[in-house]
Amino acid sequence: MTSFPTPSLRRLPRRARRWAARTVRRLLALSAIGAAVALTGAPAAAADAVYTQRFLTQYNKIKDPANGYFSAEGVPYHSVETLMVEAPDYGHETTSEAYSFWIWLEAQYGRVTGDWAPLNAAWANMEKYIIPGTTDQTTNSFYNAAKPATYAGEAPLPQNYPQRIDSGVPVGQDPIAGELFAAYGTRDIYGMHWLIDVDNWYGYGKCGDGTTRPAYINTFQRGPQESVWETVPHPSCETFKWGRTGGTQGFLSLFINDGSYARQWRYTNAPDADARAVQAIYWASVWAKAQGKGAEVAGLVTKAAKMGDYLRYAMFDKYFKKVGNCVGLSACPGGSGTPDANGYRDNQHYLMSWYYAWGGATDASAGWAWRIGSSHNHFGYQNPMAAWTLSTQAEFKPGSPTAAGDWDKSLTRQLEFYRWLQSSEGAIAGGATNSWGGSYGTPPAGTSTFYGMFFETNPVYHDPGSAEWFGMQVWSMHRVAEYYYASGDARAKAVLDKWVAWASANTTLKADGTYAIPSTLKWSGQPDTWNAASPGANTGLHVTVVDSTTDVGTTAAFARTLIHYAAKSNNAAAKTLAKELLDRLWANFQTPKGVAIAEKRADYLRFDDAFDPATGSGVYVPPGWTGVNAQGATIDANTTFLSQRPKYQQDPQWPKLQAYLVGGASPDWVYHRFWAQADVAMALNDYANLLGDTGPVTPAIVVSAPAVSVPEGGSASVQVTLSSAPTANVAVTVARAAGADTSLTAGATTLTFTPSNHNVPQALTFAAAEDADQVNGSAAFALTGTGLVTANVTATEVDNDVVVPVTLVVTGSPLAVPEGGTRSFQVRLGAAPTANVTVTVARTSGDTDLAVSAGATLTFTPANWNTTQAVTVGAAEDADSTNGAATFTVSAATATAVTVAATEQDNDVVTTGCTVDFDTTNDWGAGQVPRIVLQNTSATAINGWRLTWTASNDVTMSNSWGATVAATGRNFVATPAAWNATVPPNSSIDFGMQLGYSGAKPLPVNLTWEGLNCTVVVK
Repeated sequence: MTSFPTPSLRRLPRRARRWAARTVRRLLALSAIGAAVALTGAPAAAADAVYTQRFLTQYNKIKDPANGYFSAEGVPYHSVETLMVEAPDYGHETTSEAYSFWIWLEAQYGRVTGDWAPLNAAWANMEKYIIPGTTDQTTNSFYNAAKPATYAGEAPLPQNYPQRIDSGVPVGQDPIAGELFAAYGTRDIYGMHWLIDVDNWYGYGKCGDGTTRPAYINTFQRGPQESVWETVPHPSCETFKWGRTGGTQGFLSLFINDGSYARQWRYTNAPDADARAVQAIYWASVWAKAQGKGAEVAGLVTKAAKMGDYLRYAMFDKYFKKVGNCVGLSACPGGSGTPDANGYRDNQHYLMSWYYAWGGATDASAGWAWRIGSSHNHFGYQNPMAAWTLSTQAEFKPGSPTAAGDWDKSLTRQLEFYRWLQSSEGAIAGGATNSWGGSYGTPPAGTSTFYGMFFETNPVYHDPGSAEWFGMQVWSMHRVAEYYYASGDARAKAVLDKWVAWASANTTLKADGTYAIPSTLKWSGQPDTWNAASPGANTGLHVTVVDSTTDVGTTAAFARTLIHYAAKSNNAAAKTLAKELLDRLWANFQTPKGVAIAEKRADYLRFDDAFDPATGSGVYVPPGWTGVNAQGATIDANTTFLSQRPKYQQDPQWPKLQAYLVGGASPDWVYHRFWAQADVAMALNDYANLLGDTGPVTPAIVVSAPAVSVPEGGSASVQVTLSSAPTANVAVTVARAAGADTSLTAGATTLTFTPSNHNVPQALTFAAAEDADQVNGSAAFALTGTGLVTANVTATEVDNDVVVPVTLVVTGSPLAVPEGGTRSFQVRLGAAPTANVTVTVARTSGDTDLAVSAGATLTFTPANWNTTQAVTVGAAEDADSTNGAATFTVSAATATAVTVAATEQDNDVVTTGCTVDFDTTNDWGAGQVPRIVLQNTSATAINGWRLTWTASNDVTMSNSWGATVAATGRNFVATPAAWNATVPPNSSIDFGMQLGYSGAKPLPVNLTWEGLNCTVVVK
């Protein structure tokens, strides 16, 4: 039995004492059950405690509140860092994926400590925040299983949307809704929605209240080319409070084309996450029973079985159409759902598809609700471990009478799917669809099939291709390996034998103590058409490894696959490789918050990309469609990823990104993704549980951070320890790599550790000498020692001579300046500068009557950079009757100049018997209600009228009266109602509108009563 030293707690601050005390209790609990409870419940060997200790170290980093993995409500964030774009578009959103990894992590913690309370608490949190409750899905009682949903096609590009709803396309019947209701007495769906806005960053709140957090949101809606960079985020509960101007469509008309739109709720389930939660509870039950504590997780077993019951919706065609050779919208019939002689339903493919979804009206009197499955099946979403659990383990068999049988069929179908998609080399290819092109189209001649479904290289998403990431390989194959470990199924072993050999052959263990595993994959060819009696060899299906990575989450999942495979097959090479990967990862990439590496994100250049109709890249908004989201951003044809998310410019890391966007060097990003950090912890625990290294433990050099930033002329440190005690005193040698920046030096060349002080941190200090260049130099330092696993630290100089680009933000333009008067616009910086910035404003062309009267020179400091300062432009009295124009340029050193257009409103203009009075005095700083009066001062009636103008700032119109007012961006056109098309002699008509805005007060510019030269008055 391994014992653990008990540190003195009196010298620690109270909060730290509480945390340390909890840690000690956990370690004592670990000691009390013999360091680790193996799958059989027997204590692990003493040497295993090294990996169990590492698990607890990583677990405690994740659970330490100071590290920021959880919200105030206890919800796990997608990542600790907020400036993060991948599938979620903000780091402090979260996904059902993160929840499922949290459930799994707490199950492993229960195995180590015997404490099952955290697992129960995690499931309760999941039920509270990411499984929609009855108040979130209020009208399920109106769901008609005979008509699950009305067809709307999918299309290849976002610019092909909105897609028309077509009630003429036949759909099938939902065969499981009735038995689910009978089993559980409710119409509610028990499954996780895939995405929530944890901090209510967008501002939608719960069903439009704007404040409640976390909030259900959604993003992806528009075909396979819609990457995260093309999405338009929107609330899951559509109340029309935001979205398209007018208050009758919300965001719906971006996605579907309908005669009218109804307020509604809708949710989307990611089946791989729910299946992972089931998988985790299976192991929790095994481990708890081994401890004699099965009753403590019995309630979770029942809930996991229930979740698995509803998860069967992922096994159906999207519109419950017939599965197999389903070609033609009308030609492919809806399925009846009636089992055949072998128990197979005609509209059920029995695979884990990309999603299932459900929704309904928010208005109970509307009387409708819907459900859909998905026609697209990706190998990466399959989970034979969950299928085996739900079909063979008595306590996990769901309540519906056909559920266990469905999962048994799914188990066989999934294993066949892997075999069908396995390339000649061993990697697993994309998947299959029952709806070619998302609209039941005709695939190219010769397309390979699986039970009549068509092969797709990259199912669902093409930007980037959904089968290109090695992470999908290891996520999915780990489930196969766990299933093989639990069941011994030879079918799983056959797939694993070939896959492990391929993945291992493409992994490199480097002499410097690091490693490289596959990252991006390239595919060619297709599998043979599936023949269950005689599977093909797939000699025409090939994979190439394009590049490699040390990504920590992918590494952990790979190691876990190797561990389970080795534990069952006694494959020594797989065991050795798993240990090497874990030891090298632990030695090289620890941070105070977990385990992480520096990443380059070239795709971040897409933050400000405009829509490109030639490629489909960029955010597409249909012409004429304009609206606003809850961050106050205008959504129209000019929208970009960033313009929809102006709060990103408040992020602590925004200056780093901004410098990159304006042409700076590609920066490093370090992320602590929840799933990856959890997988690292669990990989360490899996090794201790299953492989039990009983030989001598090789100490690893451990650094507190793999990279350090050193200010020029200053210093910065990392802490160095050994992972375990050496047998004698050892020296750790510190050496800078050849060719590195020589201005970076290490303060010590040797650190000495003894068997008694191996875990006492020693500071290794790096210094950066002053130099004349403006380069952020870097140097890699290797930490080596005889009999030690090597570590590396990269030191990067933060050069104090670097010129940081400045971004100018100008609002309140263009200007309409009355002759003899003034108007102002506002200037601020886009991010905090490193020193004071002087901004100059000057007329650079145009009418000399227009000039800067105040604010020609502005000074911004690191403290007031985001406070707007006014620039005032005046128009001198002159003798002409011309509305002069001029351009003013706002500039600063290292900044991109911004121009402002100004137009004089000449008071000498000769008019033709008409006046336009545009009164904006009813204004409250965030909105206004202008009153516009059109006066005919002549003796002749004016028949028909049209008024045009441009708003000087972004505005959103929510209502108008007395005229038909259309807005496209800032451009407005007003035309008469039927009753006021004629303005009689010496009479007037008026109209009004309600506008919302942020920043400077909007004023009309270039205000024109078309066809007339009128006196224009703006108040």
